[in-house]
Order: sequence, then C-alpha cells, then structure tokens
Amino acid sequence: MKIAKSVNRLGTEAVYNIFAKTKKLAQQGKKIIDLSLGQSDFKSPKHAVNATIQALKDGHHGYTLPNGIIECREAVSRKIKSLYNANISPERIVIMPGGKPTMHYAISFFGEPSAEIIYPDPGFPIYESMINYTGAKAVPFNLAENKDFSINPDKILSLINENTRLLILNNPNNPTGSFTEKTVIDKLAKGLINFPHVTILSDEIYDRLIFDKKEIPTLFNYPDLYDRLIVLNGWSKTYAMTGWRLGWGVWPEQLIEHVFKFCVNNHSCVNTAAQYGAIAALDGPEDHLHDMMGEFTIRRKLIVDGLRSLKGVECSLPGGSFFVFPSVKGTGMNGEEFTNKCLQEAGVAIIPGTAFGKFATANVRFNFATSRENISKAIEKIDKILK
Repeated sequence: MKIAKSVNRLGTEAVYNIFAKTKKLAQQGKKIIDLSLGQSDFKSPKHAVNATIQALKDGHHGYTLPNGIIECREAVSRKIKSLYNANISPERIVIMPGGKPTMHYAISFFGEPSAEIIYPDPGFPIYESMINYTGAKAVPFNLAENKDFSINPDKILSLINENTRLLILNNPNNPTGSFTEKTVIDKLAKGLINFPHVTILSDEIYDRLIFDKKEIPTLFNYPDLYDRLIVLNGWSKTYAMTGWRLGWGVWPEQLIEHVFKFCVNNHSCVNTAAQYGAIAALDGPEDHLHDMMGEFTIRRKLIVDGLRSLKGVECSLPGGSFFVFPSVKGTGMNGEEFTNKCLQEAGVAIIPGTAFGKFATANVRFNFATSRENISKAIEKIDKILK
C-alpha cells in the first residue's frame, strides 16, 4: 500500500498518547490524577443542554447549510458586537465542528511548497502539523525566550519576508497560559500594516478565560486588518462544551466561497440540534463563566504556589487559559523525563513541553481546571518523588 507523502508529514497531539497511558495504568488498578487534558471539569450550561434537547424534540435533526444555520451565525455576530463592539456580518461567520477545522482550512489555503507560515513555539501542536502537511516552511517564533512567554512584536515582524503567507497568533496561549496585553498587540498590529501580503489567523479560543480583569486583546480591535484577518473561536473553553465539537470562524469575504467548499467536501454541516444549544449558550446568562473564572483564580494560585514550593521547579503566573507551564530544569531532568517520572512514580499525568514545540525542552504543562483536591494531591505526590 502506497500512501501520499504528505500524510507522513502530519503530526499529532501528545495529550492523546498520555491519555492512552493513563487509561492503561488505571485498568491495572493504579490511581491516576490526570492534569493533561485541555478541558475543564465544569459542566456545560444547563440552558444550552435544554435548548439542544428541545431542538431535537422540535424536529431539528436534518442537514443544515454547510456554514451553519443563520440563527447561530447571527448569535455569534451579536456576541462579537457585545464583547468587542465590532460589526461582523453573519455572512463572514462559519460554524465549525470544533476549532481545528478553522486552523486546517486556513493553513491549507496558504500552505504550499515555497510558502512560509509563522507560528508560536511553544504552541498548539496542530499549527506545525498542518503547516508541514501542506509542504510549506514552518517558521516558529520563540516564546520561550521570555520568562513569561509573552509575544515579542519586533521579533515576529522580523521573521516576515516575501514568502510569508500566514501569521498564526494565539492569545492567551496554549500551552503556556501566557497573556499578551493589548498595548503589545497594538504594536504588532501597527507593524503588520507594512506587510499587506500576510494573512493573520488569530486563535482566540481562550479569550474569555483571562485573569485579573484585564482587557481582551482581540484582533477585532483593528479594522484595517479585517480584509486579511481570520479569527478562530468557539464554545469549548468558555462554555465548557469541548465534547460538543462546536467552533466558529470569522473570515475575509474573499475566502468565504473557499471555506464553504471545504465544509461541503469535509463535514457537510455541523450537528443541527447542537447549533441551537450554541445559540442558547451565547445569548443566555453567563453565571457559569463568572463562577468558573472565580474557581480558576483560586486554583491558579494553588497550583502556582504548589509548583514553586517544589525543589528545582520554576513557574510563572499564567495570565489566561487554565494551564501552567513550569520549567523543571532545576530538577536535573528535562520535560520528557520529568513527565514520565510523574506518571510512573507519582501517578500524575502531565504533558512534556516538547509536545508543543522544540523550544520547550525544559518545560511541562499542567492543566489546573480540575478540583483543588486533585491539585493538592498531585503537588504532594510530585514533591514526594522529587525528595
């Protein structure tokens, strides 16, 4: 059997490998504290669940338009207006089965041999995976150069040349939890005016999970970039709806036709009833979000203080998301060695930094969107094996 070479260039997410290992150890009777998966332990909003059930009862179980039902796209448009004061036509909005299709399509549109695509490292592994798949040159900007993993606008702009087609941004960042404030993004956006041939993919999936009441630094703040701006967002993180597989993308008008065709060829349409639940989530009360962020704030302090108490571990305070990305260099181990030791000896599942890029060999990722009890027990167990 001979398959296309491009298939062999695809990467994966190490989280699924760790997940498989944790399941195997659990089947052997070992108790595992899983701090690896990128999802919270909160339940989806009841009003979203009820709206989905009602949609099924009302007979909404057939095909829809590939770009999503108009009611859902209008709900996204309203939410963008209320949050960012940006007027985005529902015609530029495409409802997706999760966030990854927006990445997949955007990178596919611009990636080909001789093209260059700039992306964050450490960053979400699918960025580099899809760039390599298209045959384009993957050009990383090193977030590990700064202790807090923040974006350096000058460094990013210096990477742009005539072959650059796409720039990928992710703020707040997965896996580091770093948050780059609006004043820094202002500088980057101003610099990008000088490179009109570069399209921007802004992954804003964690935009509502920002601590300390800081302003959301969305790229919707820069209308001059709209004609080459793709914004990725969705329901997974803000509304604790990861398994619903619901996302949305805002696209430049000239790309909508191509996105539509990709949807037709790939998934036909998004689950119909789930789209009605998505509308309810956007239009309904946000008590769940306030409660979740209140709890995440407590857990953030708990895990950061706990990690800082461990010998040889250094940890910066994340500004967004529900991840911390400490350095374990002082333990005498690299990230992969530390991760393996934690899983096998402490029964704590985390992710090595190299799962997110080549610049994070000394780091590991913890997800603190779990119970305080799990966090405290995990720190206690790791402390024991380090001693």
